Amino acid sequence: MKRRDFLRKAVPAGVVLPSLVSGFSFRAFGADSPFAQSLLMPVSETDHILVIVQLNGGNDGLNMVIPLENFSNYANARSNIYIPEDKVLTLADTNKAGLHPAMTGMQQLYNNGQLKIIHSVGYPQPSFSHFRATDIWMSASDSASVVNTGWAGRYLNYEYPNFPTGYPNSSMKDPLAIQIGSTTSLTFQGPSVSMGMSISNPSNFYNLLSGVQDPVPDTPAGKELNFVRQIAQQTQQYAAVIKDAASKVPVQVTYPSGNSLADQLKIVARLIKGGLQTRVYMVNFGGFDTHASQVNSTDKTTGTHANLLMRVSQAIKAFQDDLAFLGVDDRVTGITFSEFGRRIKSNASTGTDHGTAAPMFVFGKQVLGGVLGNTPNFGANVTVNENLPFQYDFRSVYATLLSNWLCVNDNDLQQVMLKNYQTLPLVNTIDCKKAVNLSGEQLISNYPNPFTSNTVITFKTAGGHTLVQIIDTSGRVIAHLTDKEYPSGTFTVVFNSGNLPSGIYYARLQNLATQQVRAMIKVK
Repeated sequence: MKRRDFLRKAVPAGVVLPSLVSGFSFRAFGADSPFAQSLLMPVSETDHILVIVQLNGGNDGLNMVIPLENFSNYANARSNIYIPEDKVLTLADTNKAGLHPAMTGMQQLYNNGQLKIIHSVGYPQPSFSHFRATDIWMSASDSASVVNTGWAGRYLNYEYPNFPTGYPNSSMKDPLAIQIGSTTSLTFQGPSVSMGMSISNPSNFYNLLSGVQDPVPDTPAGKELNFVRQIAQQTQQYAAVIKDAASKVPVQVTYPSGNSLADQLKIVARLIKGGLQTRVYMVNFGGFDTHASQVNSTDKTTGTHANLLMRVSQAIKAFQDDLAFLGVDDRVTGITFSEFGRRIKSNASTGTDHGTAAPMFVFGKQVLGGVLGNTPNFGANVTVNENLPFQYDFRSVYATLLSNWLCVNDNDLQQVMLKNYQTLPLVNTIDCKKAVNLSGEQLISNYPNPFTSNTVITFKTAGGHTLVQIIDTSGRVIAHLTDKEYPSGTFTVVFNSGNLPSGIYYARLQNLATQQVRAMIKVK
């Protein structure tokens, strides 16, 4: 029986185990005994680390990864903010998409095979609320369900059962997860407690290393605050190991100044090299809610969004350079996410409004570089309410990294992620299972197209779990035509559009590691 199963299924919380070995109970051994330690060791044997970069505010993906393959329609929809085609940074192996000119660092990573760009990542029934959309991304829940645990918190709860009881210990003396830049988010929330710790900002980290505290006022309230701080410091079990890890790394590469994301990632690199066994780190960088003045009117390649993307690009490139300099880049993979993208069409304030799907970046030495998915395709006359249909569910990205990078087994993966999601070709799997890539072949079509009421959708599956959905132009999934296990072969389903209005709809196929989206037109 697995350690996790033994602890979860056989031992109710707070109950002393009966005699186990030579008449001694678990509690009699104590937290430091070899037997107790074996029960508290992580389930998956891996030294891999995942770094999550949150871009707060809803990043405009169409001006970050420019759809060169559909450039004329892109420029027409965004006449006041589009990036000129001759300014777009080209990518080594494709002419279908390019990067914002401010992202030279990410261009270098891509051309070195250390960046995967995933097109049009989203989910069914998207929320346009910053708060709710952020909760969905952090919890990996359906949009109609409220889940009070985070996807990384559930993962860490499976890896380190019974936390915080018995932790830290000689097998895991370090924080399970660390977030820098804000309070610990929902991402790290486990079933009962947060599985991570927070370093509220880089200044507090360096104050911790030097033993410096912010001054308190010479008032009764200040004296009380000082006392609370002293107690907190005495009971902070992880302060010593963080200081010890940081002290082992006196030299790092130069990071860009005046860049709060770079400041956070510099700390992460230092702690990784210092030997912390921490599995997951999270940093965040805000300002992406660009409703107005997203670009400078005199030069659309500059402005608020350009400055944000430049800082992201410079910070991640410096981080990768530092990991290589420190000799730990084989062990680290990072991802970026934002709670939503922006609308296809820009607004009259040289900005963009809340949208749906947007690209994600996966970066690191062990990343399978390149572009995943089709270039966003939309017509010449999009309306202000139109959104990109999602190609990939963001939870497929999480599931892939848990499975193929952090080596979670299939049974645990489905419980951590709450459902079964496709596995994508994102990273070298090392000792974990490998994703299958079936992209490049036409797998879904419909006839007739255009259609008036019904259309027959033909799809090809390699076998296994297969899903066919219908998405409208606002990005919402409006129908599930099939969602089950299939043998390999070609099949058909009928889409009855009923009372739906005329317009463009999208048929989305998901089969194991493969997805495709097909545009369809309903006419009167």
